[in-house]
Amino acid sequence: MSIDPTIIEHLNEQLAAIGEYPDPRRASSEWKQVYKLLQKTGMRPGRITGMVGMRDVEALTQAIAELSAPDSDSPEPAADAPDAETCKKAFKAFRKRVSLTKLDDDSKLGRSPLSKGASKAPLAITPPIEWPAEVWRELARQGKLRDVGGGFYQLPPH
Repeated sequence: MSIDPTIIEHLNEQLAAIGEYPDPRRASSEWKQVYKLLQKTGMRPGRITGMVGMRDVEALTQAIAELSAPDSDSPEPAADAPDAETCKKAFKAFRKRVSLTKLDDDSKLGRSPLSKGASKAPLAITPPIEWPAEVWRELARQGKLRDVGGGFYQLPPH
């Protein structure tokens, strides 16, 4: 996943502005900008929220370094990465599980007539246990899935 260099530049500017404060927790507007910029990078939402919520300057510095690293544009698969055929079968099973979960949720009769109906939020599920966690991490690295934390994955927005 390629990240726009201007985002990295703006993050560095915000980091410098935060560094000018005697207490980095007081830089509220700068942290808000950092939050908005990090959301554009595709970083895991839980990591962004933790970093910005705790006003963690060290974690922000590390995240900027990771985002600006040349290998972050085209990360190489790990040496123990699963083969393409395994990933293909696992991804097919994941999509089937998502569609079945959506159908199951939509078919419930117990909806309240006062509610607004079905949720339009993207569905995050735990992946099928027939494949090891390395397969799901590899699919997330390839951009076919999105890791939302806590062992949950979802299909990326189109």
